[in-house]
Amino acid sequence: MNPHIALTTGEPGGVGPDLCLALAKERLPCRLTVIGDPDLLSTRAKHLGIHVELHHVSDLHTTAPHQPGSLCIFATGKAPEPFPGRLSTLNAPYVLGTLKQGAHACLDGLVDALVTPPVHKGIINDAGFPFTGHTEFFADLTGGSPVMLLATEGLKVALATTHLPLSKVSDAIQFDSLAQTIQCLHAELIQRFHIPQPRILVCGLNPHAGENGHIGTEELEIIAPCIEQMKQKGIHAFGPIPADTAFTPPSLAEADVILAMYHDQGLPVLKHKGFGRAVNITLGLPIIRTSVDHGTALDLAGTGNADPGSLLMAVNMAIEMCCQRTPQ
Repeated sequence: MNPHIALTTGEPGGVGPDLCLALAKERLPCRLTVIGDPDLLSTRAKHLGIHVELHHVSDLHTTAPHQPGSLCIFATGKAPEPFPGRLSTLNAPYVLGTLKQGAHACLDGLVDALVTPPVHKGIINDAGFPFTGHTEFFADLTGGSPVMLLATEGLKVALATTHLPLSKVSDAIQFDSLAQTIQCLHAELIQRFHIPQPRILVCGLNPHAGENGHIGTEELEIIAPCIEQMKQKGIHAFGPIPADTAFTPPSLAEADVILAMYHDQGLPVLKHKGFGRAVNITLGLPIIRTSVDHGTALDLAGTGNADPGSLLMAVNMAIEMCCQRTPQ
């Protein structure tokens, strides 16, 4: 296969454009189309002293196989304030426009997968657009029920809740939504990662997984009964396991994926293990979407010091998922 990967440019003031340009040097077994502002990339390339041939495509069907030293770009909108290291609310419509264009290209079958460099959630919200993250944005756009999964060598961590204030996490842990997450994980690990019988280790929410109800009751009332129902459906889920022991070698040896209850319960461990070498994968969508494991890194934008490792891994993961996709 020669899958067609769409790549957005991310936050114009961040490292997204730098990372896109860095991919031009790589040999990639795919067709790769950047969706964004050509002037943003050409200006950033000049700023960085990088020579890249930008091939404009007006029809996504015409994208040729990727060649080192060049990038194909499908023009979508203009970044009004494209200055490295500087945020502007004026860029928010452009950023959201590239995401919409990329998602619709996937839905319409024009590309096989979408890869997204980082955006700045706060500046998009400051511009007046409700936005809690890529994961939720693509769920609303495509009608999917997303599960956020980050993967690095030897560890996969999924989240039962994503971008929520800590004060709202407990209320968000509900039987039906947790069951939906576990079932999605089970199905997607089989389909997209070819794990025949996924082993899903489910973390508790509270310290010591609630200590039999003495430090919280969510484990007794919601998490454990949900796991039991999943077992009855033939899903190999187990727990709830205290989060402070879930990531120890003996526990990891028994699991294909860790399901953390909230963002900062699971992701600090994964990023400690593989920061810059991890991929953010959105499961449960009708499209393949991967992303980086880091933020906009405004201090690195335009310096030439941004590490493209995570974006390169995200592209390669998207290629692999396209090639291994099980027909529906």
